[in-house]
Amino acid sequence: MNFHSSPNPAPDAEPAATALAGVRVLDLSRVIAGPWCTQILGDLGADVIKVERPGAGDDSRAWAPPFMCDDAGNPTGESVSFSACNRGKRSVEIDLSDPAAAALLRDLAAQADVLVENFKAGTLARYGLDYAALSARNPALIYCSITGFGQTGPYRDRPGYDTIIQGMCGLMSFTGQPDDVAGGGPVKAGLPVIDLMSGLYAAVGILAALQRRSRSGRGQHIDLALLDVGVASLAHLGLRFLAGNGAPRRHGNRLPMVAPSDAYGCRDGRIMLIVGNDQQFRKFCRAFGLAQLETDPRYATNEARLAHSAELDGHLHAAFASRTVDECVRRCSEAGVPCGPINDVERVFSDPQVQARGMVAWLPHARTAGSRIPTIASPLRLSESPVVYRHAAPDLGQHNAEVYGLAANSGTVAWPVPSTEPAPDTMQR
Repeated sequence: MNFHSSPNPAPDAEPAATALAGVRVLDLSRVIAGPWCTQILGDLGADVIKVERPGAGDDSRAWAPPFMCDDAGNPTGESVSFSACNRGKRSVEIDLSDPAAAALLRDLAAQADVLVENFKAGTLARYGLDYAALSARNPALIYCSITGFGQTGPYRDRPGYDTIIQGMCGLMSFTGQPDDVAGGGPVKAGLPVIDLMSGLYAAVGILAALQRRSRSGRGQHIDLALLDVGVASLAHLGLRFLAGNGAPRRHGNRLPMVAPSDAYGCRDGRIMLIVGNDQQFRKFCRAFGLAQLETDPRYATNEARLAHSAELDGHLHAAFASRTVDECVRRCSEAGVPCGPINDVERVFSDPQVQARGMVAWLPHARTAGSRIPTIASPLRLSESPVVYRHAAPDLGQHNAEVYGLAANSGTVAWPVPSTEPAPDTMQR
């Protein structure tokens, strides 16, 4: 399928009433968690100014190939990884080690509503850019620090990447096949789920702080740690252990509390089936002509089906193997049984439901005059304050002149020419 054949036009002008219109965000973060957070805020209407290292920028700019392509299939030379987290932002180059540049950044912070950063704990204090210094001048500032392990505790100085946290928070201990199965053992999720969830939690925290500020007039410091997010996201499986029921084990694609539930092979692919109750099981049996299973006492209740899941799976594998994915999904859907195809990404974007929901938008880009590049749309659908996509992810320093002007308006010092010397590696996330 050619995804460039009929691009849907994206909004070029900001709607009059976005949720965060008038909110200015300074984004000092890099890679995924922080940029994901600030992209969400930008989609909701905030003006996001991305502060980057001169000559290098966000680390993820160098994570290529793959490169972005426009609607004619022409590569733009921009990293897909960077583009995925930075649409709609303005990019400016600032060398924090230059005292004049740091002073101008403090001027920008004095005019900002929110600042998001992911430097190692204590790093920004060396430049007078920590929360204590900036909030003294701008008490309304909401300052969000995203690190691997937080601002306190014995691990506060450690760096932490998503997959490291997936292991440490316990997620990998129950993700994957059991040890006694071929290929068994802990595995990471296919996406950086801790980074993405951390970005979501950070955005929620910032929105809460904005709401409180509307009553109190004061900002606050948000200390967000990836490890905390990972532990919090253990949800019912973590609570299972705390309630004295033991640690969860790996079950592959199965749900340990209902049967049948698993990935099953069809003639031309695989499906995911979850039968959530006894009534659904009876409907499933009728849909697939398995009357003998419907009346078998070994499968009459969920508890019984769990006890005899191996025998039951043998019948199901045989029933699915002779049919196509589409036929199996249709039969289950018509019977009211939860089932869906295990799609590759090409099939995801050709799915009629995904297309009907407008999950791909096409945006103007500085490198593609007269053409557009794709972005995966926000899932938020707000009836009164819709999300906005101003433009694709910016080129490094694309908005230097605009943002320098903002800082110059504060009237303290003249903006310096950005240095091309690389900054030291001070990122914790």
